[in-house]
Amino acid sequence: MGCSGIRGATSVPRNGVEEILHATRTLLERMVAENEIPVSKIVSVIFTATPDLDAVYPARAARDLGWRETPLLCTQDMRVPGSLPHCIRVLMHVNVDRPPDQLRHVYLGEARSLRPDWVKEVE
Repeated sequence: MGCSGIRGATSVPRNGVEEILHATRTLLERMVAENEIPVSKIVSVIFTATPDLDAVYPARAARDLGWRETPLLCTQDMRVPGSLPHCIRVLMHVNVDRPPDQLRHVYLGEARSLRPDWVKEVE
C-alpha cells in the first residue's frame, strides 16, 4: 500500500458560508465515491481557497461529514492576475493499493476549466 494524492477543485457563486460548505462537501463526497476510498484510508487533506473566499474554512465541510480523525489544513491561494475567482482546491492524501494513474481527480463547476483533461465526461 502506498500514499497517493487525489486532486479536486470546485467553484462557488459568492463568498457565503452555505455556498462554500455545500460545494466543498459535494466535492469531497465525489472524490471519495469515484475513487471508492473509505474515510479510514484518507491520510490528510489540504484545502486552499482563493483570497475572495473567507466566510468559512472549507475544511469545516469535512468535519460536517464526520471526518473527525483526519488531519485537515486550510490555506489561502496566492493572488495571481487572471486566476479563477471563488475557487476551492483540495489535495487528498490516501493510502491505496492502486497506482496513481488509476485514481480519478474531480473538478466541478467553473473549476473544470483548470484541468479539462481530468474532467469526467458525464456530470
